[in-house]
Amino acid sequence: MRISLSGIAGDSIVDGPGIRLTIFTQGCPHHCPGCHNPQTHDPEGGSWGNTEDIAAAMAENPLLDGITLSGGEPFLQPVPCLALAKEAHRLGLDVWTYTGYTWEELLAENNTERLALLRETDVLIDGPFLLAERSLDLQFKGSRNQRTIDVRKSLEKREVVLWEDAGGQ
Repeated sequence: MRISLSGIAGDSIVDGPGIRLTIFTQGCPHHCPGCHNPQTHDPEGGSWGNTEDIAAAMAENPLLDGITLSGGEPFLQPVPCLALAKEAHRLGLDVWTYTGYTWEELLAENNTERLALLRETDVLIDGPFLLAERSLDLQFKGSRNQRTIDVRKSLEKREVVLWEDAGGQ
């Protein structure tokens, strides 16, 4: 399946815990001032990739702990991102997704494809990057307004439950 990409980082250690395959999707409607990936905003930019090739790269790297869907905005391409998330889970990898949308916005719009991607995500970093809230002290996110959400627990409890790693947040 085709996916519009800005790029792929095969061994990221900054987009979630452990060693990650980070997929940078192309296209973002948020245009956050100060975004560290402004080259991903133009939906006509980037290049076309294939989810089967990305899945093969996942399977070939025994050191991976998970994948990260970043951007751009992964929820603009929920179907190919869902395919990648499902394959990651099949391989025993966890799935982190970054979005400029909030948890509440994703649930309220009730978009079937986006909700499927959300359900296949283990941890969601939500909310736009806000330059006024920027901090280099935050783990895995750029501004204080963004939340690191444990998706499964949040769906079970029907309220946002923040993710905490073994060392705390």
